[in-house]
Amino acid sequence: MLVVVSDTHGTEDHRLRGRTREAAEGADLVVHAGDFHRVPVLDAFEATTARLRAVFGNNASAAVRDRLPEIRTVEYADVTFVVTHRHRSGDTGLVMLARARDADVAICGHSHRPRFDDSTAVPILNPGSYAQPRGNRPAHAELTAADGGGLNGRLVTPDGDVVERLRIGTN
Repeated sequence: MLVVVSDTHGTEDHRLRGRTREAAEGADLVVHAGDFHRVPVLDAFEATTARLRAVFGNNASAAVRDRLPEIRTVEYADVTFVVTHRHRSGDTGLVMLARARDADVAICGHSHRPRFDDSTAVPILNPGSYAQPRGNRPAHAELTAADGGGLNGRLVTPDGDVVERLRIGTN
């Protein structure tokens, strides 16, 4: 399973709890779309997850920025993702970034609002914020390989409630 989280905004630990913690601890791969905030939070994620691929966010300390890229490409189950915290040109910029990186999906954070939008030329996944939802539902994304290719997924709250189901096909 691939787990996608974002916007932890912690100072001391990863703030994982409930289903979000279970999913991150059991995942084959965890993608964090930025805003750990401080190094102890990044360290806690690295100690908790088997494999972490992360980017820094706009609220990252200089020490976190020194350790993580702003943009990265990640592959899981033959699907290529481009990961960044935010793009100044919004969804259009995310789609252009994904195309430039030959990615099938763009992952971003920043808004703290969980959403999956497959109406654009490249689907956009924002897991929201499980730790600091700012008026939105707290959430993370869980993706698993589908028979015949692509991924089946869902946006899930730390309490285990499914916010939205999603499907990512391959091009």
